[in-house]
Amino acid sequence: MGQTLFDKIWDAHVVSSAEGFPDILYIDTHFIHEVTSPQAFDGLRTRGLPVFRPKQTVATADHNVPTWDQHLPIKEALSRYQVDMLTKNCAEFGIELYGLGHPFQGIVHVIGPELGITRPGGTYVCGDSHTSTHGAFGAIAFGIGTSQVEQVLATQCLLQSRPKRMKIEVNGKLQKGVGAKDIILYIISKISAAGGTGYAVEYAGDTIRSLSMEGRMTICNMSIEMGARCGLIAPDETTINYVKGREFAPKGEDWDKAVAYWQTLYSDEDAQFDSVLSFDAADIEPMITYGTNPGMGIGVTQNVPATADIEKAEQPSYTKALNYMGIHDAEPLLGKPVDYVFIGSCTNSRIEDLRQVAEFVKGKHKADNVTVWVVPGSKQVQEQAIREGLDKVFEAAGFPLREPGCSACLGMNEDKIPAGKYCVSTSNRNFEGRQGPNSRTFLASPLTAAASAITGVVTDIREFLSESEFAEL
Repeated sequence: MGQTLFDKIWDAHVVSSAEGFPDILYIDTHFIHEVTSPQAFDGLRTRGLPVFRPKQTVATADHNVPTWDQHLPIKEALSRYQVDMLTKNCAEFGIELYGLGHPFQGIVHVIGPELGITRPGGTYVCGDSHTSTHGAFGAIAFGIGTSQVEQVLATQCLLQSRPKRMKIEVNGKLQKGVGAKDIILYIISKISAAGGTGYAVEYAGDTIRSLSMEGRMTICNMSIEMGARCGLIAPDETTINYVKGREFAPKGEDWDKAVAYWQTLYSDEDAQFDSVLSFDAADIEPMITYGTNPGMGIGVTQNVPATADIEKAEQPSYTKALNYMGIHDAEPLLGKPVDYVFIGSCTNSRIEDLRQVAEFVKGKHKADNVTVWVVPGSKQVQEQAIREGLDKVFEAAGFPLREPGCSACLGMNEDKIPAGKYCVSTSNRNFEGRQGPNSRTFLASPLTAAASAITGVVTDIREFLSESEFAEL
């Protein structure tokens, strides 16, 4: 019987396996940031242990950093303390840190791929649930808890049970204005925020194959939002071309050997999956969420479901979510006023996202009632955007380009959405208070977010697509 892509990679990294016990899995690269690493380093100190392989640990500051005036001391005391502790810990344990001011600083799941650290066939972990992003390269990548961060720092290995395998196929041609974010929000809306629990998900089909690497990263990033352990996509020429020539990508003969191996990384035709789901790309329209988990999503032209149509056992939590969001049964979201638009996060803050938004907003201006934050995912993305003149386009449209960080994806820094305000966000979670205490979040694609910023209300991007300059969006 053939093997799945997941099993090929997993088996190549098992150090030890025993019946009835988790496998000991070797980790190729361990990403760390300021939020989930301090207790792990304290654990090493208590036990008198060094970091076992510091060269395979990559550190950056992202969650707590401000996105204005990064050359100045951080204002929030807790944020400043956590970033300072990361600096201290990395210096003490010999770990390279891409901190504020470093040309490689940025969101951990953006810098790994753009630096060529993330590669096909590897294993990657981080104390952050959206580590699944790296699976877009044909790798096993998942988030871990603080005690596991300590375990990997001490041993470069992890005790881990093998998950079940799921394949999700998407085939067909997407409508204009529909992109990777809409695909994954659509899938989650169909299978629920728990539909992938216990699985490693491989995304396949010609629609997935047609996506750029940045689109594939968006898909894999949100695997955790359906409860999956990780998500991955088999590498192909798109993958190889993306990695080639990057800062830490293999060079010369090492590159040739790496590519030869990467070309073996696919699920065999007779590989068995525990679950297989299929979707038609033509059924997907621009998506938006209306509730307090990413599974509560609808096409932008649809109405919010009525409580009576929800399973009886789920009705109390459904009602609670609608009350929190200030939304009524069967209400349309199209045309609903918004207060903030956030374009950023590890889901949608790469240069491709910014280029797409800049192309759309050029010659337009945001609505007066909307505050817009455009936050690049890394220093390299920021500098590229400036070289291409995107910052000038954004500035003219009232979309100021900020400095890199996690920003308004989560309420751990200065970029918080005020209580009761609505934000159309390109991030990955719409939990209660995620973007700030009592804030209200609509998850959407960069194009939907940009269109909503221009009109001041939740907008169907397709309304603009009759205009010739947007015909290819």
